Amino acid sequence: MVGAGAAGLYAALCAAREQANVVLVSATPLAQTASYWAQGGLAAALAADDSFELHLRDTEIAGRGLVRRAAAETLVREAPDRVHDLQALGVRFDADRFGHLALGLEGGHSVRRVVHAGGSATGRRVVRQLSALAAEEPRITVLEGARAKALWTDRIVRGAGDGEESRCRGLVCDDGRVIAARAVVIATGGAAALWARTTNPPGSQGVGLLLAHAAGAKLADLELLQFHPTAVTGVPGREGYLVTEAIRGEGATLHDADGQRFVDELAPRDEVSRAIHVLLEQTGQQSVGLDMRSIDPAHFPNVVAALREAGLDPTRELIPVAPAAHYMMGGIVTNLDARSTLAGLYAVGESSCTGLHGANRLASNSLSECFVFARRAIADALSRPALEQTAASDSELARLRELPAPAAALPATRAALWRDAGVVRTPEGLERLLGDPHPLARLIARCALARTESRGAHRRSDYPERDPRLDHHHAVISAEDAVAWQTWT
Repeated sequence: MVGAGAAGLYAALCAAREQANVVLVSATPLAQTASYWAQGGLAAALAADDSFELHLRDTEIAGRGLVRRAAAETLVREAPDRVHDLQALGVRFDADRFGHLALGLEGGHSVRRVVHAGGSATGRRVVRQLSALAAEEPRITVLEGARAKALWTDRIVRGAGDGEESRCRGLVCDDGRVIAARAVVIATGGAAALWARTTNPPGSQGVGLLLAHAAGAKLADLELLQFHPTAVTGVPGREGYLVTEAIRGEGATLHDADGQRFVDELAPRDEVSRAIHVLLEQTGQQSVGLDMRSIDPAHFPNVVAALREAGLDPTRELIPVAPAAHYMMGGIVTNLDARSTLAGLYAVGESSCTGLHGANRLASNSLSECFVFARRAIADALSRPALEQTAASDSELARLRELPAPAAALPATRAALWRDAGVVRTPEGLERLLGDPHPLARLIARCALARTESRGAHRRSDYPERDPRLDHHHAVISAEDAVAWQTWT
């Protein structure tokens, strides 16, 4: 298991419950991953006025004609059970005085269906509880402070006359340790920290995507990066701090320099981010104002505390916000069991691409995705016959230890992505990005140039309209860096 955020922890616990032994590789100490900072909740159709059909419809509308219906149906059908399982594992979600789950409303949702823990501290509560369980579970070995350097692959015979295929046998850590495994699950998160202005911690630079790509697995939809509309700006120490969408769901509003509202605050994120971007371009301002003075501070204590630490009082003044890179819809191509195109390799959470989110993720579907597809990954991996594991020879070990680690992005790359692959992209900027030294930046540019339209989170200045001919078409990157269009059912 590579990555100890919500998806990785839950996958590890699911495997342990099936009596499997797990090695959990975590670059940070447990409970300090990107999931820890997640302010959103889990979207699940649990309310009396909600339904499978409503949640599915909202997901597809937000995804702008690019959602893989089978993936959305899987998420919507299984999310309620995952919420109940997390409760059984000891996660305490917010409830009313009668013990019923207190469901929140967020952008793009037609009804209240978002389960929170501690208001806007959902990630913190969930990751803390799952981390504690993982640390106590004897079948889970946690390697804190370890990083996956490369995947260990070899070739196996499929069957008589069927030729050979590559498979993933395990991984190599940066300290030279080689770990053999029946299956490897990548749960390393996304790549939004490749952009200079971001809501993500510094480590979210697509490491898992680069590991999988180097091993021969396909990637897809890398051009589709979601920008969160309400990230704090112009405040030292809080630049990029995300103010959860749930606050707008409770009535917070957005205002221009004259104090006028200019957008439906509960529209999907791509629409709100674009409206803010256009306004800032027209006025030359650096931010718009988020008015949350009518919101009870007790409902969002961690947000209010963070803002006050930065010298902002959300009960008395408007908070300066602007869009920031937040979530990558693309990632490692997987099927509905989280299985990648490389045998033995699975991907869950933001590092994966099932087609669930289409061109614009519906708020709080991502945490639900972590748990739904983590469970499916483990069920699939353990249902397959275990291949005979043979020890690597000395020469093989030496070769594996010489494999290069995924590249880290320099400040120049991060600035280039924000400039050339930001909210609005130009062909000149994307062509320039093709020459960037960072491999993932180049792949993002390839996908963005291939998508000659504007759709969801992807906005091209030279192709300002959506092209219906590209409905349900995904830009898939091969191991040779070639882009091909595929449709998924």
